[in-house]
Amino acid sequence: MKRFLIAAVAALNLLAVDALAKEIAVARLKGAAAVSVVSGIFDLAYVENRGCAWGLFQGHVWPLAVFGIVALAVLVWKRRSFFGDLRAGNSVPAWLGAVAEPLMYAGIVGNVLDRVFRGYVVDMFDFHWGASHFPCFNLADSYISIAVGLMLLASILEPSKNEK
Repeated sequence: MKRFLIAAVAALNLLAVDALAKEIAVARLKGAAAVSVVSGIFDLAYVENRGCAWGLFQGHVWPLAVFGIVALAVLVWKRRSFFGDLRAGNSVPAWLGAVAEPLMYAGIVGNVLDRVFRGYVVDMFDFHWGASHFPCFNLADSYISIAVGLMLLASILEPSKNEK
């Protein structure tokens, strides 16, 4: 329970940073031209994403919000299975899971709140290189991506059952 409370407090802090970044994007970027941060590579732009990652499932805001809520509930319910158990030892995978847990919670909640209260997710980070363009994203998306990366790394570093 202590680890969950620590993860929840960390997630709330991350969520506040995500919400602040989105509010700044709305206030400063909505209706304006993209702001070049690194010429030809990175811009700050205002995008209303009514889908999910890479613009998939456009217009399905409520099913995506419900999916996010269900995913969050399953992650909290089965958190030791997903994020590891620090009581089992100080293994690298358990520590990676402890870092990934609040990132995942904050990312999911940040985008669900946007979908529920705005009807879309505010994205603002726009990377491109020549004609290649990476879909615009936000901090919540970054939190989820980092958490997934950490969980993949933990699964690679975790000793197999035969080695235990």
